[in-house]
Amino acid sequence: MFKKLVRYFYNRKYIFKKGKAVHLPLKKTLYSHFQLQHGLCSLYVHGLDKVPKDLPPDTALLDLQNNKITEIKDGDFKNLKNLHTLILINNKISKISPGAFAPLVKLERLYLSKNQLKELPEKMPKTLQELRVHENEITKVRKSVFNGLNQMIVVELGTNPLKSSGIENGAFQGMKKLSYIRIADTNITTIPQGLPPSLTELHLDGNKITKVDAASLKGLNNLAKLGLSFNSISAVDNGSLANTPHLRELHLNNNKLIKVPGGLADHKYIQVVYLHNNNISAIGSNDFCPPGYNTKKASYSGVSLFSNPVQYWEIQPSTFRCVYVRAAVQLGNYK
Repeated sequence: MFKKLVRYFYNRKYIFKKGKAVHLPLKKTLYSHFQLQHGLCSLYVHGLDKVPKDLPPDTALLDLQNNKITEIKDGDFKNLKNLHTLILINNKISKISPGAFAPLVKLERLYLSKNQLKELPEKMPKTLQELRVHENEITKVRKSVFNGLNQMIVVELGTNPLKSSGIENGAFQGMKKLSYIRIADTNITTIPQGLPPSLTELHLDGNKITKVDAASLKGLNNLAKLGLSFNSISAVDNGSLANTPHLRELHLNNNKLIKVPGGLADHKYIQVVYLHNNNISAIGSNDFCPPGYNTKKASYSGVSLFSNPVQYWEIQPSTFRCVYVRAAVQLGNYK
């Protein structure tokens, strides 16, 4: 039945004549949607327990999400040399054969979220730019998995039972273009070591991190956004933030900080700092702004300090002298 559908799809005159996507039922529990654009097709299939055979070789996007696929085998994607996006979200995949993705020589986006994977797939295409594997059962991240993935830009690993010991040192270092990493809602207790200097966003919210030291942020010269909210951080060591000279946003809300992190006043570009829901009891007049009023520091657009045991009426008026909009600072009584 699927072969018949594929042959029908190749009657391209019909598709262009209608000028719209073709919708064809395969069986009672299977619905397929073909769409042709610029000579390549997008394919959406539902009601499956395995990857369908005889897929059109000019498929550019293959959407198999919300099925019951349990395994990805060698040969499942043979001849799909034009595929650039593969969506396998919300299946029951627990096993991926090492060479399963090898034929996908143009693959750029691989979505494997909401499955049952315990490790990342091996031998991923070197063309890959985006990998999303959140909400799996991953406990290990090996350096060898990312070797040679020089085009990778985005890695999403959140909501996995991952521990710091399960992330190999320098696991992400080989990805020279990596810009975005999200490892949120896991069991890691430290910031992963050996992160690539190309990184611009690092999201580690909702973990069990207890401390930020200088070594953990070393070399992150291009980092613009750092998310560390909802951890158990009690201290940010002096000099730590100096390793991120281009930082613009820092999220440290919902932690156990007892003071404002040092070094904020020296940051030229930082504009947003979230510190609400901590244990900060005092704020110094130079915690946020450098001395004097004529500075080249960027003005803050958001500083949140509510739900801290600091008495806001005790804060010196000059503390926020480099904030030009009053509404940018959020203070509030501690309950």
